[in-house]
Amino acid sequence: MDRRLFLATALLGLARIPRADAIERWQTLPATPAPIAGRSARAEVNGISLFHVETGEGSPVVFLHGGLSNSDYFGLQVPVVARHHRVICVDSRGHGRSTRNTQPFGYDLMTDDVVALLDHLKIQRAAIIGWSDGAIIGLDMAMRHPDRVSRVFAFGANTKTSGLQPDIDKNPTFAQFIARAKTEYERLSPTPGEYDQFLQQIEKMWDTQPNWTDEQLRTIRAPVLIADGQYDEGIRREHTEYMAATIPGAGLLILPNASHFAFLQDPTLFNAALMDFLGS
Repeated sequence: MDRRLFLATALLGLARIPRADAIERWQTLPATPAPIAGRSARAEVNGISLFHVETGEGSPVVFLHGGLSNSDYFGLQVPVVARHHRVICVDSRGHGRSTRNTQPFGYDLMTDDVVALLDHLKIQRAAIIGWSDGAIIGLDMAMRHPDRVSRVFAFGANTKTSGLQPDIDKNPTFAQFIARAKTEYERLSPTPGEYDQFLQQIEKMWDTQPNWTDEQLRTIRAPVLIADGQYDEGIRREHTEYMAATIPGAGLLILPNASHFAFLQDPTLFNAALMDFLGS
């Protein structure tokens, strides 16, 4: 069965009907999972110390989290994937437990950090599971380092700044996430007193990047699944559909009654789609 048709059929079977008298699932921000159990280490790459956790055995899969967050956010996905794969879960530069330097944040730079980590771990090629900024990094890798990427599950990505919804920070769920991210940064970061500076630097990156052309997206040869929640607070639906239509052979998956945080809101459905894409 065609992958797009299979996923659409699965969604129809698993979708739930929300209660009219309760807050809908897509409007919630479930708790951040506990830190991922595994072999934690640091890699000194590109002038920073990159924290990562490894667990499981098999073909390598790298999890890349969204902006302002950390690898703990994938705590409901990693144990499932690690039953069949060697999982590497990364705190991006300046996020979570990783350090940053004076270089301005940029997707190419953070992509090169991931490639350097793969070199450090002696991994030639890996599947990328990305959420938000992590999904953008995965697509960047597929364009700029195609020999290092086997496939990309890109959830909640944008490839142009025009793909973002205006005033994202005013959305109640996203505002709650930003407040939570500050608390987590202060608890985990090697520079706990610098959240405001960190936030300003990330917001500057969001304001100006990415802005890839159709021609750049069409260079992607790895299998790609463009995924998002039905009610994403930050990404325009038409932009998500544009990405899937422009990247050669890409699939499109919209998770029902879920938002930018679908992996926390409905991990069962998210994980089923993820494992189907990985072929496990």
